[in-house]
Amino acid sequence: MFSSAVPYKNQHYAELKRNCITDKKLFEDPEFPVINSSLYFRKPPPGSVEWKRPGEISTAPSLFVEGISSHDLNQGVVGNCWFVAACSCLALKPNLWKKVIPDYKEQEWDPNHPDNYAGIFHFQFWIFGEWVDVVVDDRLPTINKELIYCHSKDNNEFWSALLEKAYAKLSGCYESLEGGNTGDAVVDFSGAVAEAIDLEAEAYYKDQTKQEQLFEDLLKVYDRGGVISCSIKAEPHEIELKMANGLVKGHAYAITAVKKVRLGHGLLAYFKNETISLIRMRNPWGQMEWKGPWSDTSEEWSKVGDMERGNLGITVADDGEFWMSFADWCKFFTDADVCRVINTSLISVHKTWNEVVHFGSWTKNADPLLNRCGGCANHKPTFLQNPQFLFDVTKESDEVLISLQQKDMKIHRRFGQGENITIGFSVIKVELNRKYRMHDILTQHCVQTSTFINARTVFMRCTLEQGRYIIIPSTFKPYTLGDYMIRVFTDVDSGCRELTEDKPKLQNQDSTGGADPYVIIHCEGRSVRSTLKKDTLNPEFTTSAIFYRKKPRNPITVEVWNSNAVKDEFMGQVVLSGAVKDTSSPQRLQLRKRGRQMADEMPGSITLRIITSTQLTAM
Repeated sequence: MFSSAVPYKNQHYAELKRNCITDKKLFEDPEFPVINSSLYFRKPPPGSVEWKRPGEISTAPSLFVEGISSHDLNQGVVGNCWFVAACSCLALKPNLWKKVIPDYKEQEWDPNHPDNYAGIFHFQFWIFGEWVDVVVDDRLPTINKELIYCHSKDNNEFWSALLEKAYAKLSGCYESLEGGNTGDAVVDFSGAVAEAIDLEAEAYYKDQTKQEQLFEDLLKVYDRGGVISCSIKAEPHEIELKMANGLVKGHAYAITAVKKVRLGHGLLAYFKNETISLIRMRNPWGQMEWKGPWSDTSEEWSKVGDMERGNLGITVADDGEFWMSFADWCKFFTDADVCRVINTSLISVHKTWNEVVHFGSWTKNADPLLNRCGGCANHKPTFLQNPQFLFDVTKESDEVLISLQQKDMKIHRRFGQGENITIGFSVIKVELNRKYRMHDILTQHCVQTSTFINARTVFMRCTLEQGRYIIIPSTFKPYTLGDYMIRVFTDVDSGCRELTEDKPKLQNQDSTGGADPYVIIHCEGRSVRSTLKKDTLNPEFTTSAIFYRKKPRNPITVEVWNSNAVKDEFMGQVVLSGAVKDTSSPQRLQLRKRGRQMADEMPGSITLRIITSTQLTAM
């Protein structure tokens, strides 16, 4: 799966590296040159920037020094703590970082074979549903010979700086990485499904039951390879404000452990089985820690036995990593990003999911039946013009995960754009046999509505009863354009598909999807038949007939037929009085059945014109 990543800008790592080694030169990336526009679009770095290769910064450069660790990273001068926090999370998950940093042993510096070094690296990111391979050269921006963006604590280690350069290349420049979302970066590292949790609005700290349930959920996510990060809401003037308790507002933290810790010493601890829920996190600055209960030097640790403390790896150092009780975490942090690595494997001891992915666009059209950007349910006249996705819940009830993601907009920031549009979705329970798009909400009812937010991803977890449902992804306002990806996870196959047809097609089509229609005009026992129109559902017959009627009260009938090899099939008719007073303008008439059922409608209509005169010489 990962070797088939799409080369970004059509740059093939192996080929470029081979050419550089053959030509005995170091790679210089023409797609991300060492110029100011690769650094910034508005706010230049604080000083004179020199681009340097690792060998000019360090005496013994390496991709990794003594392996990869969440302690490796420190934030630079650009406000990308969110990206550094995501990298800290990544470093803890070998199954993830080995995908993002492919062939890491082959990419490592080899002091025994310096001729094999070509100054080129590559990294892989999951971008809008596909893995993309991004190539970079090793020239990094420095001020006073020090790296100015993300860097490792060890001056000889460069994996984080090079990874960040590849991500900046995807985003257009380094400044575009300012003020992002940790959950989005983790999704780009993994293809995970991101859920944003508003800890403040849900008030977990006040509700013990909800708090315990959330802890169990996060414990399960973490133990199954998921990634969690958190932050504290801040007003614009409070970004990265240091609080008295040691926490920092408007700043992303990586969760590095979720644990139930046993209290007590020796055998007594096992017999009492008293535990406390703790959570460990890391500040991307590599310093500034929580000062309250369960912080590095707090007296609470005296309640924990030596063996348990050893298992937890407690260190008393201002390294930016610290523990908190889960209750305090719920109280002081306001937002969490939970990234689930969804298991779709057929062979697994854990729960597996069936995943369906659809890509689409909110597009504008003057024809209401073709418009696909109707806005949210507040806009009733246009809401059902949005894309519609049908799926079935076949079990008595089932947990369903729905993720709606819009295209990443960071690359547009340097052009004064790049803001996410406000998106969300509704889930409507519909008739069990529905096959066509909804045009009105009558007996159907909306069972779930996500939040509408200007985030890259909107996620919902819900339990639905057996039945048929339609998901309607939309922008908040009508006529807002954009691209989206929707992912639906169910326990068993849901048959999720987009509804594109508004109504049944004309009956009696041939196998190619069209029909071979003709018309017959009947009047007082005489008839005129049109020519046959091949393979069409919108025929134009341009057929006319003239009749001299003896019994003006007898109607005129226009029948539509479909030509078939075995037997021609009736597609509908219209019956005309042909009275003198009737309009002579073109009329569009609904096709109907024959005989006793002639009042019943059939699919389709016909446009015609009839002129009647009492003067036989009038036409």
